Amino acid sequence: MYGSLQQELVGQLDDLREARLYKGELVLSSPQSAHVEVEGLGALLNFCANNYLGLADHPAVIEAARDALERFGFGMASVRFICGTQTLHKQLEERLSAFLGTEDTILFGSCFDANGGLFEALLGPDDAVISDALNHASIIDGIRLCKAARFRYANGDLGELEARLTEAAGAHTRMIATDGVFSMDGHIADLEGICELADRHNALVMVDDSHAVGFVGPNGRGTPELHGVTERVDIITGTLGKAMGGASGGYVSGRREIVELLRQRARPYLFSNSVAPPIAAAGLKAIELVEGSPELRDRLWANTARFRSAMSEAGFDIVEGTHPIVPVMLGDAAVSARFAELLWARGVYAISFSFPVVPRDTARIRTQLSAAHSVEDVDFAVAQFVAVRDELGI
Repeated sequence: MYGSLQQELVGQLDDLREARLYKGELVLSSPQSAHVEVEGLGALLNFCANNYLGLADHPAVIEAARDALERFGFGMASVRFICGTQTLHKQLEERLSAFLGTEDTILFGSCFDANGGLFEALLGPDDAVISDALNHASIIDGIRLCKAARFRYANGDLGELEARLTEAAGAHTRMIATDGVFSMDGHIADLEGICELADRHNALVMVDDSHAVGFVGPNGRGTPELHGVTERVDIITGTLGKAMGGASGGYVSGRREIVELLRQRARPYLFSNSVAPPIAAAGLKAIELVEGSPELRDRLWANTARFRSAMSEAGFDIVEGTHPIVPVMLGDAAVSARFAELLWARGVYAISFSFPVVPRDTARIRTQLSAAHSVEDVDFAVAQFVAVRDELGI
């Protein structure tokens, strides 16, 4: 049987390579940081990590993880309700709730798992979920797993959102699901407008704030804090794998009864091992660092403003906004892929994004700023983008 399937797969993979849509993987031989060692390419300036606050190799985070490894061990070898709950897990859930301003929090192995377990546990065939068209794949997949009626509205279009809410008026429970920050563009959702519509139509609000918690908002508490709607958002999902340490681990945080029900019904929680003790301890340290000083957030925003301004002045088509995700739009997938390769040759590690990760003909180099970048790093990256553009004649 596999012989015939193998030929089909080979053909599909060849088609991806020919269309320059094949996603290869560069191999790092160093810790995640502003500068990384890449096999075959040497030392590169890293401009594509989710390491927004530079905590992935922060000495205090590493020390916290090392101490937990010695005290609590490497892993739990169990799910939470059997013998997989340590004091660390409860402490982290409590600290996340206090930090986010919510009633309770439940940990998952990743935010993908959190979103994968959320909708099926809460929504049934009499309910409806209304999802932004550009939501993360984990939200889309999570919604597919539930039996609720599904509605979609154009990205950020509150008029269409209201129309979908009206269309779903007969549902028992309606939930609006949105990213806080849309990862391919860096757009920030209008949570104030979304909450107004939710209040008007008696709907729940769910926000995946993976690309915001730790640095967006006056105190780094994410897009609900930024928009002043913390108490009006019912469910926040997020990750410890980006700004908050950069390893793994996710969570659902929100109304107490919702979290309690997820402990009883969310399949990724019930059937997956607990977050490893070193990661839980590192998450606690990340919260402490974020709460203790605005220095890292201030440096991140300064780097972001500098890069956005310089790239605009250089004539690049970048997606407007303020977020550290700064997509450099190139359109053609082959051009974008070649652009990335030439950046690597010039010492900048950035990746081309093309279909199906983004819509056809919207290929881009998605750059991401970090507090770990220096001013010199930012200026060097801009200079290499200009040099590659000139080399390609575009």
